[in-house]
Amino acid sequence: MFANSAFVSAPERLAVRGGGRHPLRFKVRYGVYQQPTAGLVLIDTGYGPQVTEGPGRSLPLRLYARLLRPELVEEHQPVRVLERLNASTEDVAAIVLTHFHADHVAALTLFPKARIYAKAAVLARILARSRFANLRHGVFDELLPQDLTSRIVDIAQLPVRRAPHGLVEGADLFGDGTLLAVDLPGHAEGHFGICFAGLPVPLLYAVDAQWCAAALAPGKAPGLSSALVATDRRALAASTRRVAAFLENGGDALLCHDPSDSPYDLPGAPA
Repeated sequence: MFANSAFVSAPERLAVRGGGRHPLRFKVRYGVYQQPTAGLVLIDTGYGPQVTEGPGRSLPLRLYARLLRPELVEEHQPVRVLERLNASTEDVAAIVLTHFHADHVAALTLFPKARIYAKAAVLARILARSRFANLRHGVFDELLPQDLTSRIVDIAQLPVRRAPHGLVEGADLFGDGTLLAVDLPGHAEGHFGICFAGLPVPLLYAVDAQWCAAALAPGKAPGLSSALVATDRRALAASTRRVAAFLENGGDALLCHDPSDSPYDLPGAPA
């Protein structure tokens, strides 16, 4: 299931080509999954007070929060969601980081014991760059735990399995084919999605391949706003087509920020 850590409001036209000026309330999802062998797993961590009000925030992070104005959903913050599951932060065995943007890593410091499944080469580049250089990539390294490198499980070194419905292949995160990390480049360095291959209808959590499901349709991906955020606009377009093809071939897909409700969403989310 997916919890919604926050809402961020923006005009529809920023997320869908030909969209209106009216604002949409985009969700900021993160996943919670009970993996048969690994235990309790999070997929990213969403937004949290570390971004909006945390002490000692840098000026760039404060400006970022002021610009986007995320409205935190208190009952969907990780600690509260885990309580609903009769669990705590100590019970989280692993966190899968699809990429290193603030709305995906903000709560990492809450989980000092969790293994972090991510692309080690991307993290190495982030840690080697200056804080200013990271800002150009949409990354706030102050949100990353200092011991992150020692807890990384490099998905680039994991075995690869065939993925369903034309996705071709993905890194087998836990060795049983239940979760496959599928490359969806373009939005951010190393950006990948998660295929829940064992479901009756396989689900592709396509993360930030687009912000709105409507943008997956041909000709509906946004132009300028996408180019400003994307690390590789052509790769992003190819990833969008890949997600759309997965849907056409009979799979299901979910995006991190799509404002529509989903059957995979944690019940009880505020509108």
